[in-house]
Amino acid sequence: MATRTHGPATRPTWTPPSGKPPLTSRIMRATWRGLPAKRHDVGWEPGLAVPAADGSPLITDHYFPRAEGDFPTLLVRSPYGRGLPWSPMYGVLFAEQGFHVVLQSCRGTGGSGGAFDLWRNEAADGRATVSWLREQPWFDGTLGTVGPSYLGYVQWALASDPPPELKAMVVQVGLHDPHALFHANGALNLETTLAVGAGMTYQHQGMAPFVKATLRLQRRLGEATTAQPLRGAHASALGGEVPWLDEVMTHPDAEDAYWDGASMGEVAERHAVPTSLITGWHDALADQTFEQYDRLRRAGCETSLLVGPWTHTSALQQGWPEVFAESLTWLRAHLCGDRSGLRPTRVRVHVGGEDDWRDMEDWPPAAVAGPWFATAQKDLTRQAPAGSAPLVSFRYDPSDPTPSLGGPLLSRSAGSRDNRTLEARDDVLTFTSPPLTEPLDVLGPVSARLGVSTDTGHADVFTRLCDVDAQGRSVNICDGLGRLRTDGQEPSQVTVPMSHTAHRFAVGHRIRWQISGGAHPRYARNPGTGESPMDATTFAPVRITLHEGSALMLATPADGSGSGPTENG
Repeated sequence: MATRTHGPATRPTWTPPSGKPPLTSRIMRATWRGLPAKRHDVGWEPGLAVPAADGSPLITDHYFPRAEGDFPTLLVRSPYGRGLPWSPMYGVLFAEQGFHVVLQSCRGTGGSGGAFDLWRNEAADGRATVSWLREQPWFDGTLGTVGPSYLGYVQWALASDPPPELKAMVVQVGLHDPHALFHANGALNLETTLAVGAGMTYQHQGMAPFVKATLRLQRRLGEATTAQPLRGAHASALGGEVPWLDEVMTHPDAEDAYWDGASMGEVAERHAVPTSLITGWHDALADQTFEQYDRLRRAGCETSLLVGPWTHTSALQQGWPEVFAESLTWLRAHLCGDRSGLRPTRVRVHVGGEDDWRDMEDWPPAAVAGPWFATAQKDLTRQAPAGSAPLVSFRYDPSDPTPSLGGPLLSRSAGSRDNRTLEARDDVLTFTSPPLTEPLDVLGPVSARLGVSTDTGHADVFTRLCDVDAQGRSVNICDGLGRLRTDGQEPSQVTVPMSHTAHRFAVGHRIRWQISGGAHPRYARNPGTGESPMDATTFAPVRITLHEGSALMLATPADGSGSGPTENG
């Protein structure tokens, strides 16, 4: 790939325009606390038309420090518009700290030409933007990228064929695999899918249309998620047809040709650009972040990982001081040569239960995945059973589905919640340990190893780890869903990943394992007939039986610290 066409000696003179950032951006910036002190005043050059590979204009705003000298450039490409909150969060804040910031609307959004086609044009349009940058008199040849969610996806797309100027990336609560955003182990992430549809369709139009669309989706969510069939039912909740959304909902198989080229996971396997990853324990994209961290480590790429007590949205709200500081430190280290702010360890995680941060050399840390077995008495014990006999069963009725509560969602209902009302339902099983006599640290991936039989052959199993305090409040830590097929009364064996956690169960607290047949509307209901949830018009209740040997797998420190014996040992 060609590099910039002029060096410092031949670079044309640039006279900074006199514009200031929008008043709304400056007002929002003035309300934030706990951020680094401003280093520079900020100028603004809005409405630049950057030619895409096919000539479509990509509308771009340029923020810059009002100061003499060269500054590195940050490229921020977004399908959500260039106004609030992106202008103050990325344009103003980073320009204050000594960066040119190029904030660009992806094609078909925010006034940019062409049609938005989820994921398919981002690599080419990113490269075209870098070609344009090389011709700008203020571009010094040093480039970084930063941004959250889909703004993370466009970073990975550019890195699929990285320009030589790209020296650092910061992927915040980021996406790299669109299929995994919409589907989990064969089940449709229904509520998240609808939220993505609303965000992609309306956010780039401005705050007022987006707020209106969000409120409409909240009002009509029940109607859209209980329709039979589901296909096309989202139109009323989203204010019209969203063609690409129908397509992603009706292609559940990751191997389908529809998804060819969508995942950027393999980019990390050969990646060499220093990359910082940031997520939260209840981020809907947390697992994608952990996957990319693992790939980057195996590739030998310089990387760091920050995991906070956040959801997808709260990372950019309550968590923004930590997220911004982490991002700024990484970009200064790799674009400005100032490594003084880097911490000595790669990983920093927030530990739930003790509400504190821990620095670690790597993630996950060395740990032992120990089983906690379910019993017929609804206990959770470390003692392994002798056989695989039926333990307990429950009835799941998709016409009256088990509701979802908290967890990794895009909506405001995400995060930790009191699960007691949910656990009182007849279609929810719980298995609970005795009170702990020592604290128990769970650090790393959590999973459920299940033996299950059903009377219809078709079922989902939702499984969740909870922390029960001395008052009986049961708070969700992490969870996952698996789709299974069974044959007769013989149990099928399935392992359900339940994401990662860093959590300390305190003395006197109990570990609870929650199991049900679904979590609606977070996931589309399994109709129980083998039919696609998108097309099903009839539902069949299913009796789900859990068998001996089913176990919750918890990663505890390999050195035995925080092993947490119970009153029963």
